[in-house]
This record gives sequence, structure tokens and C-alpha cells, in this order.
Amino acid sequence: MLFHKTYLSGAQASSINYDANLLINLAKSQIKISTCHLLSYICHMRKQVLSVAMIAISAALISWGYKGHRAVATIAQKHLTSNTAYAVSAYLKGESMADVSTWADEHRNPTTGKWHFLNLPLGLNHQQFVDYVNQQSNDNVYGAILKEEAILKDKASTPDQMNSALKYLIHLVGDAHQPMHISRAEDKGGNTIQVRFDNAGTNLHSLWDSKLIDHEGLSEEQIAKQYDWANETQIKKWQAASPMEWLWESYQISSELYADIKPGQQIDEAYYKQYIQTIHLRIDQAGIRLAGELNKLLNNATVPKVAAVNQTSDKTTNQKLVDVPGKLQNMPVLIPLADVGKHKGELIATTGKVYSSKDIGSMVLVNLGAAYPNQLLTIVLKGNAKQLAGQITDKTITAQGKVIDFKGKPEIVVTDTKAIVIAK
Repeated sequence: MLFHKTYLSGAQASSINYDANLLINLAKSQIKISTCHLLSYICHMRKQVLSVAMIAISAALISWGYKGHRAVATIAQKHLTSNTAYAVSAYLKGESMADVSTWADEHRNPTTGKWHFLNLPLGLNHQQFVDYVNQQSNDNVYGAILKEEAILKDKASTPDQMNSALKYLIHLVGDAHQPMHISRAEDKGGNTIQVRFDNAGTNLHSLWDSKLIDHEGLSEEQIAKQYDWANETQIKKWQAASPMEWLWESYQISSELYADIKPGQQIDEAYYKQYIQTIHLRIDQAGIRLAGELNKLLNNATVPKVAAVNQTSDKTTNQKLVDVPGKLQNMPVLIPLADVGKHKGELIATTGKVYSSKDIGSMVLVNLGAAYPNQLLTIVLKGNAKQLAGQITDKTITAQGKVIDFKGKPEIVVTDTKAIVIAK
């Protein structure tokens, strides 16, 4: 989970083994109890430990990690190219990036558990850090990011493989930017360093996972909006950095955090004010960089026809895309133009007047409802559909397709002339 999760299953398994060995030794040397009773007690303890683990996992899933990952994904969505936004929506089968941003936490297993963090000793310089990371196995956040990007690059990857790789990458880029995910093994990324904040006990990891951002009191929507402040110069600089540099930045911050904390410390308002801007920075950088990676990987991707997702039932429908994404065998639900933005990820039809258009070479951008930048919907004409550009000026048209998000505005990409009907 954003940001370095304690994988309780492994820790609790170790605890169970320890308890079992201790009980056996006591039974042999001091206590005369039956093997049956001993095994019964161990099983009871095992169930208790697993129950505690499940409760802790459930609690963590609704804390700041959830907010943080959704903010990263929402920021990234706003910085995708139109082509990339469509490819992402297609491979995610209509689900939004924010909606799948915590999927990797919700589908953890012993194989992927280590993908969410990287353990290193303190005191490394940049070259030592790079060497240390490169010498480790691929079972960490760095190796996992490279693995999932390789799948997205591979033209032989199936739609299901692309779907899974996208979900992992959306999540792991967020994890890589959380300082306490790139930290020490001996304290489990700060989980065993106990502190107090807002009149309650917590630990250094949870402080950065949820407590500081919860103290800020912003909604999920406010977080995504206020954190996304980078200008074009910063965006270009951030996106030029490699995943190794993302981790190095997190390592430098976690090293500072370790030096600035003492077990049992009372975290005051001054600490919050000092570090909340660091959280803003890291979440914004994660979103901007995720967008940059996806634009490099998918901007020129050839997206196959995929099944649509019915948002009302959250189940994959049996409707198939015909010649072009956005053209259904049956007419989709007609949505008022002003409400199209509420149906992102869905296959819809809508009617509106064309107020302006712009030919940018590979596509024609057609604005409905108002001229740019106040349009209610942009129809992106590509391929054969570009020939319609000269026929729809100032006309009322009905367009059908999958609604995607491009920098906060709804769009429908159309490449087949049959997906547009011009009013007589």
C-alpha cells in the first residue's frame, strides 16, 4: 500500500513459528502436557494471530495509503496524452486509474509482497546506493517496476497481461515515492518506531502512511487538485529522472526522517508543518512521473478491441467493440452532453453542437457544447473518422464511444465514421 506496507503475513508466520518452538521447548523441559493439548493451543494461537493480522490489513486499506494512491493516479490521469489515456482506459476495461490504484495491495500474495518496498542500510552515497540496488534480487519495488514496464513494452503481451501490468505499475510508482518504503529492514520501514501524534499512539511508518495527511483534513478530490502544482519546467525535469533516481530521492528523505525521530517522541504541529510539503511533493512527483512513463509506453500503442465495463453493475458485459473502440453493436445509453463528464470509463452516446475544431495532424479535435477551452466534450477524430472534420462545422452531431479523461476534461476517441451521426 502507498506507502511501504508491513506485510503481516510474513511477520506473523515468524511469530507463529517462534511461539510454537517456545511451547515445544517448555513442554519438553518443564511442563508435562499432552501433545494433543499442545497442538490444540498452537492452533488456537495461530488463529488468533491471523485474526489480528486480517484486522490490521483491513484497517490499513482504508487509511492514507488509499488516499495517496488515488491522488497519484488522478494526477497522472490529467497528464496523459489523448492516445495514452485511451489506451489506458481500454486496457483497464473502462476502470479509472484511481479505481485500480490500490488493486496491487488488495491482491497481495507471498510472491508479490516484497514488490512494494526496498530495504537498505543507512549511510550510502549515490553510487553505493545504485550498486546496492543493482546487486539485490528483483523482488523489490525497483525490480517490479522494471518488470511491469517490460510487459507493457512487449507487443506480444496479452490484454490480460497488459491489464495486470498497468495495475501494478500505477501502484508501484506511488510506493517508490513514499520515503518509508525505501528504508531499513530492522525496523520494518519505521513500523517498530513508536511515536505519538494527535493524542494517540502510532509509529513512524503509519505517521507517513496516513496520520500527517489525515491531519491536513483534505478530501480525496482536494488532495488531487492542490497537490498537482508542477509547472512545465518541473514536469519535464521530473519525467527525465529514472526509477533509480526516484528511489534515491526517497532514500535521502527516509534517512533524514530517521535522524529526526526518537522512539516515543511526541510529534507536534511544527513537525507536521515541516513535512507535509514533502508529502505534497512526493505525491505530485509520483503522479507526474507515472504519466510520463505511461506516455512513453502507450502513446503509440495499438489497442485491441476489448469488452466494456458496465459501471452500474461493475461486471464485464458481453458487448463487443466493432471496427473501432466506441462503436457498439447496439446503441449505448444516450447521455445529456452536460453530464458526459460523470460517465468516464463508460460507453455512451451524446448529442451536441460543434463549436470549434482543430486539426493537429494525426487527429482532429472537435469541441462540443462550447469552444475550447470551455467545451463540455471533445471528440477526437482519428483514422477514417478524420474525413468528417469538414462536414460537421457548426453542425449538431451524435457521437458514441468510451468516455476518457484528458487533463480533467471528458473526451471520446473515434476512428470510424459510423460512430458519428450528423443531424440533418
